[in-house]
Amino acid sequence: MVATKKRSLAKTLTWRIIATIDTFIIAWLFTSDGVIAASIAGLEVVTKLILYYLHERGWSSLEWGQAD
Repeated sequence: MVATKKRSLAKTLTWRIIATIDTFIIAWLFTSDGVIAASIAGLEVVTKLILYYLHERGWSSLEWGQAD
């Protein structure tokens, strides 16, 4: 079983929504400033979307740990 690029992208986007909400809440708790928290979360969205997608595609290219 091999993950398609479409599946990898869907997983990337849904995970990113969850993780960005988490980052916003943590940044807001530390700074008490919604604008700063949103700025941190916004920057984090861009960088981590790219990194996660590359990570997911790298893993999907490996046969290790996959059962038929």
